[in-house]
Amino acid sequence: MVESPASGRELSGRIALVTGASRRRGIGAAVARALAARGADVAFSHWRPYDAAFPWAGEATEPDDLEAELRQLGARAAAIASDLSVADAPERLLDEVEALLGPVSILVNNAAHSTNDGYERLDAAAIDAHYAVNTRATMLLSVELARRFSFGSGGRIVNLTTGQALGPMPDELAYAATKGAVEAFTRSLAPAVAPLGITVNAVNPGPTDTGWISPELRDALLPKFPMGRLGTPEDAARLIAWLASPDAAWVTGQVIASEGGFVRQ
Repeated sequence: MVESPASGRELSGRIALVTGASRRRGIGAAVARALAARGADVAFSHWRPYDAAFPWAGEATEPDDLEAELRQLGARAAAIASDLSVADAPERLLDEVEALLGPVSILVNNAAHSTNDGYERLDAAAIDAHYAVNTRATMLLSVELARRFSFGSGGRIVNLTTGQALGPMPDELAYAATKGAVEAFTRSLAPAVAPLGITVNAVNPGPTDTGWISPELRDALLPKFPMGRLGTPEDAARLIAWLASPDAAWVTGQVIASEGGFVRQ
């Protein structure tokens, strides 16, 4: 079956799941909006106990606010609390989305666990925490979607990575390693599920201003962006929405660095 070209509401009738959309300023929320604006119905997962540990966590009501915002865009929407560090959470999350909205054909694996852990601090607990969310949950959600997928075409899996292959991240060893595994998984899963009508790609959005960048870090980063600004969540969302669209039906197994020309030296 050949997919029809994009039309502006090209995702009408499709059901998307975006993980890790706890904060309205984050990439996950921007992706959810972009998919809804293109006609998809959108479920998103959130886990406020993790976010609450950070000063940029935002308000506890933000998942509910985002759900209301998506409905204002004309989408059916569902905000689902899910601790993806639990081994069976991916399967239970897909079960809940199916019960609320129907079978998922677009999956955006955006949820992430991230802490600073240079070699002085890295331990087994930090490695396990990163692996559980960044790698295991991404893998299990992806393969479970493939096992359930029966549409014949239009399946989309988009994973978020972090540019760790483009330069060292010495203060984020577990994060870089687990995101590196996501890139390897993306390239290997893509040919396996292509006969089912599913594409699998990964996006590295580069440093993105979602509220975590301090004024000092902003001053250090800006000279490395030749376009004169930092990345925004909407920059990432536009690319991910395109990868979910019929226009991207021939793109699979790719890791796309969309960083605005970010210079790492």
